[in-house]
Amino acid sequence: MRTLLNVLWLIFSGIWMALGYAVAGLVCFLLVVTIPWGIACFRIAAYALWPFGYRVTERAGAGAPSLIGNVVWLIVAGVWIAIGHLTAALAFFVTILGIPFGIAHLKMIPVSLMPLGRRIVPTDTPYAPARW
Repeated sequence: MRTLLNVLWLIFSGIWMALGYAVAGLVCFLLVVTIPWGIACFRIAAYALWPFGYRVTERAGAGAPSLIGNVVWLIVAGVWIAIGHLTAALAFFVTILGIPFGIAHLKMIPVSLMPLGRRIVPTDTPYAPARW
């Protein structure tokens, strides 16, 4: 079932989202100072291609630099990307068959708001306790 949902997602939303995140990542790499956000953009682009069967977790040991970077990202791009995901989710929720895709868009909002200090893991990976 995951494979079918991922293929349909790829056709209806995934390709466009992944391209958007990849372009943002390239721009971040060109600006050199924003390379950490570029890496996060490429990580999210891969997640946007094939989201079913994966989840976002916090990375243990991500400290103050990730927090500061996330605040900058939130102000510059995160809010706008989250609004885009919310709009797409609402559009998918209009149809019954689109509900899983709307949920997938809602699942991407937290990582699009604060991408640094996160990792994307398969859903069958056991939860690891956070190390402080």
